[in-house]
This record gives sequence, C-alpha cells and structure tokens, in this order.
Amino acid sequence: MADFFQHPAAIVETDRIGTGTSIWAFAHILPGATIGNDCNFCDHTFVENDVVVGNNVTVKCGVQLWDGVRLEDDVFVGPNATFTNDPFPRSGRQPDKYSETLVRHGASIGANATILPGLTIGQNAIVGAGAVVTKDVPPNAIVRGNPAQLVGYSAPDCKRKIVPLREPGLAAPAEPEDLTVPGVRLIPMPIISDLRGALTFGQYPDHLPFEPKRVFIVYDVPSSKIHGEHAHRTLEQFLVCVVGSVHVAVENGSQTDSVVLNGPGVGLYVPPMVWSTQYAYTSDAVLMVLASDVYDDAEYIRDYDEYLRAGPS
Repeated sequence: MADFFQHPAAIVETDRIGTGTSIWAFAHILPGATIGNDCNFCDHTFVENDVVVGNNVTVKCGVQLWDGVRLEDDVFVGPNATFTNDPFPRSGRQPDKYSETLVRHGASIGANATILPGLTIGQNAIVGAGAVVTKDVPPNAIVRGNPAQLVGYSAPDCKRKIVPLREPGLAAPAEPEDLTVPGVRLIPMPIISDLRGALTFGQYPDHLPFEPKRVFIVYDVPSSKIHGEHAHRTLEQFLVCVVGSVHVAVENGSQTDSVVLNGPGVGLYVPPMVWSTQYAYTSDAVLMVLASDVYDDAEYIRDYDEYLRAGPS
C-alpha cells in the first residue's frame, strides 16, 4: 500500500514518491518523475519525466514542471507559476537535452511568475508574483518585475523576514555603529564645508579601520547589474559611495544587514568571511572600495555553498 496520499481523480504513474506526500485532484505525474517526502501537489498540476523534487515542497494549482526542472527541499511554487525548458522552442522539434532549471532549498516563487530556462534560483530567494526571471537569482535575494530586478534581501535564517534597509546618508552616525552581522560597521567620515564647497577625507587609524593597499572604483553600472556576490578569506574592505547611491547587503549565513550608501559622509567596513553584494546602483553612482591587500584571486569565495561550508563567522 502506498505511503502517500493520492486523490482518486489524480493520475500518478511514478513509483518514486516519498512518504507523507499528497497528490490532489486532476494532478498528473509521469512515470520518470521523482518526488520526495511530505510534498503537496495541488489540483491541476503536471509533472514530466525528467523532474526531481526534494522534500517538503509545495506546488500550488496550475503549475507544470517540465523536463529539466529541479526543486530542492522546502521550495514553494505559487499558483500558475510557469517554468520553461527550451530557449528556442519549435513545434514538433525537441532538443537532445532540455535546459536544467534549479530552484535551491527554501526558495519561494510567487503566483504567475515566469522562469526562463537554464536558470538557478538561489537558496531562500523570493521571486515576486508576476516576475519574469531572465537571470540567475542570488541566495536570499528578493526580485520582482519584468524583467525581474533585485529589490531587497530576506534573512537567511527566516524565510518570511525581510531585511529592512538602513539609510545613514549624509547624516552619518557620530561614532562607528555596529550592525547585526558581527564585525560589520558603519564608520562616519569627516565632512568640511564652507563657501568654497565641501571636502571629506579619511586617514588611518583615525577613520579607516586598516591601512589600504589597494583602491578601486565601480561606476557606470546599469541599475540591473549586481556586483560583489562573494566573500574574502582574509581581506578587509571599506566601501564609500562618493556620488549617487548603492544598496549593499552583507550576511554570514544566519544574520543579514542591508544598507543604502548614498554620500561620502559614511563608509561601510566589511571584515573577512562576510558575504557581500552591491545592487540598485543609481545611474550616477560612484562606489570607492579600499582593500587591505593587493588583488589575489585565491582570496575570493564566489560560490555561496562553498562559503557556508567554510564556516562564516
């Protein structure tokens, strides 16, 4: 006797369905599909052969999972969300292998969202209702719109908590301010202003948290472009948006902060082993980054899973 629930009006052709899973009316699961434990497939869902679904996954009404779709544990797929698997579809023509779309664990896809083929939706990411996702979505990111744009971050340890943006701006804190992620600090920079204009500066050790050995400047960034998305093993960084504004998200796998840097009166100190992402640049944004050492590619951790395995602070 099957150890999952099948509604009498459902068609289930696979024998690879885990314990505690529920398949509701008018769902159709093809014989090659694999579905984990404690999943919930609502009415009028369809699952093709080359589909792998993890544990505790919810698939709401009107969703079709086509060949190549992979859903990891704890994924939520909202009503009528659409997956695609062929970038150049033609009637009567099938590719040798369909594009693989991966939705990482804990991610949530809103109602009527469309996911283009071959993409990865990162861990705990949130895709807003009606979004058209044309590029990979970073871990913990919140995207919405057509095409989908990054608009914020969710807390990695709580799928429903949205990280509020902090906007210190030109009214910088009088003293360095510790954020939620250990070691990350907002540091005020002196501003001198008179009839001739304004000047800001920083010197070690009065304002800068380390002696810089490298400086680089990021500018002319389209608003849809994301920078960062990595951590450094031993390198320290200090970020100042000297013109315009940019959003910066920092996290360590369990705690997250999101800050708007929008003037030279404050800098953000990012210590080693903190995952950092910059996004939502204004068209005129100029971001200056001071680094504690010269460039070394081996310093970078660019894969989020590798970062978590490395044991962030």
